[in-house]
Amino acid sequence: MTKKYLKKANRQATKRRPQKVKAKTGFDGLWHIYEMEMWGKDYFNMEVQAYIEINKNKMGEFQFGLVSGDIHGRISKRGNEKFFEFTWEGTEELDETSGCGWLKKIEDDKIEGEFRFHGSDDSKFFAKRAIK
Repeated sequence: MTKKYLKKANRQATKRRPQKVKAKTGFDGLWHIYEMEMWGKDYFNMEVQAYIEINKNKMGEFQFGLVSGDIHGRISKRGNEKFFEFTWEGTEELDETSGCGWLKKIEDDKIEGEFRFHGSDDSKFFAKRAIK
């Protein structure tokens, strides 16, 4: 087979392949945390405005107080409610830590969620969509 033939076959195969499009999850975007069950505003806004950010690829990041990390999640349903469930890895001060969590919409621009630390604390939180 010639290189010319292979290039043409490759182009045609690429045209037939469905293109992957990242769909919006409804949880996409930057959310500012305004309340946490375990910590007050003085702690959770200590270094930056506490936040959780989720991208269209269902990955993201967060920071509250001295805890920050990366998240990877998926959409799930419980009854009629849609949830974003995630695992996370990061640091608390200088110590490595990890856990899981979840989010659900309580209004179009507000979410409720929970951060769970592996083998340690859990804290529910509330956040609202950051204004662009």
